[in-house]
Amino acid sequence: MAGPRGLTLLAVHAHPDDEALFTGGALARYAAEGVRTVLVTCTGGELGYGPGGVPVHTAGHDPATVATTRRLELEASCRLLGVAELELLGYRDSGMVGWAENRAPGAFAATPVAEAAERLAALLERHRPQVVVTYDRDGFYGHPDHVQAHRATMAAVERTGVVDKTYFVAVPRSHLAMAAELADAAGLALPDWLASPAFGTEDHLVTTTLDCRASAAVKYEALAAHATQLDNAFLLGLGQELFAEALGVEWYVRGPDRTGGPLPEDDLFAGLR
Repeated sequence: MAGPRGLTLLAVHAHPDDEALFTGGALARYAAEGVRTVLVTCTGGELGYGPGGVPVHTAGHDPATVATTRRLELEASCRLLGVAELELLGYRDSGMVGWAENRAPGAFAATPVAEAAERLAALLERHRPQVVVTYDRDGFYGHPDHVQAHRATMAAVERTGVVDKTYFVAVPRSHLAMAAELADAAGLALPDWLASPAFGTEDHLVTTTLDCRASAAVKYEALAAHATQLDNAFLLGLGQELFAEALGVEWYVRGPDRTGGPLPEDDLFAGLR
């Protein structure tokens, strides 16, 4: 069933914590407006950090324990963000590009797209969202599970025909330059992945700018709920004020769309209200 205003937003993410990092502002903002929000998480994030910061491929890293811990963190994040329903596909984390786990049995990236799309299509039919959010065809930064999430989501959207608007998460490269200045002023060093010139979206491709500053504190707390994932430490280290300045706005690239609404826009539900 749709939310109180007849609107539903469904986000498809690869791992626990992606929902907070990439779309935490949107999920919290729209939930506060009365939109029903649904999160689909495709993997258990087994190859993330283990409790105590134990990295993958080292002694003491147990994927099953990591998955259990990360599910609890994910559930806490969803409560903070006001997610109405969490759907878990249960695939295994595929790891970064070139890892042997990319091809492991049960890995999301190794799953036939048609199989994953069929499962996602069933969820689209059940929840009937007007708006679906996921990654672009490059998976935002090339992660195999992100790429697979895009492929499966778009196949499911095409198969079902129930979705009015699709969006891909983005960060304009001009904003990354501003974030670098903020970090420098705060005496913080950008992590290598964020400082890479290949990271980010060309500004002219961004179609939708979403003001989520009223939800920035919730987004911060949701990201902090994923306490075992040390990759987020830099962003949390900004503190809530700088975090809101750096991540209080979210950007998207509009994909297949049946509204034909004008661009640019400032609302994922523009043309549907």
